[in-house]
Amino acid sequence: MTIKIKKCNLEDLQTLQEISIETFYDTFKDQNSTENMEAYLDKAFNLPQLEEELSNVSSQFFFVYIDHEVGGYLKINTNDAQSEDMGDESLEIERIYIKSLFQKHGLGKYLLNKAIEIARDHHKKKVWLGVWEENENAIAFYEKMGFVQSGTHSFHMGDEEQIDFIMIKNLN
Repeated sequence: MTIKIKKCNLEDLQTLQEISIETFYDTFKDQNSTENMEAYLDKAFNLPQLEEELSNVSSQFFFVYIDHEVGGYLKINTNDAQSEDMGDESLEIERIYIKSLFQKHGLGKYLLNKAIEIARDHHKKKVWLGVWEENENAIAFYEKMGFVQSGTHSFHMGDEEQIDFIMIKNLN
């Protein structure tokens, strides 16, 4: 099995939309209403929205490939692209999703380490992310990778407000 990472650009827009919808839906469909899922997917992953995000110089997307097939993706933010004001010394992991078929193969760790490498290259002091309080598997994974809960913020899924834990990893 060959694993590679590729930075996304505007030519990847359609593929980014497809994997974004597929992985988000597969991850959260069982815990949310169909209406709220559809509302969120339509808002977050429409082509103009993704194009705007891809065009933001403070955001970067990466695909992870397994033997030439896209298996997941990563979105990181710095500066004012961060979804919370965490300062210039922080890098946010906004999205890290792996297709169901490729879960439990170490790809999440691979992408997380890529984000940490980028943070270090840009002299960031911490990496942070938001994770749904009910996503126990993800929380356990992030804790294993050295992240610590430091607070919460709201995440809106359609008309429902949900709580995300803010988790931080200091880069010493």
